[in-house]
Amino acid sequence: MLGNIGTGEIIIIALVVLLLFGGKKIPELMKSIGKGVRQFRDGVKDIKDDLDV
Repeated sequence: MLGNIGTGEIIIIALVVLLLFGGKKIPELMKSIGKGVRQFRDGVKDIKDDLDV
């Protein structure tokens, strides 16, 4: 599905996100998404470690 996204589409998506959230909110949004992904990976790793024991 994401293999068909080109450069033009990525630029349009970035512009829409910029318009919706503004320039100052985007770094905060990316930081919170990164924290969420990190917590998810840690949770998956913990579950995997529990299953291996």
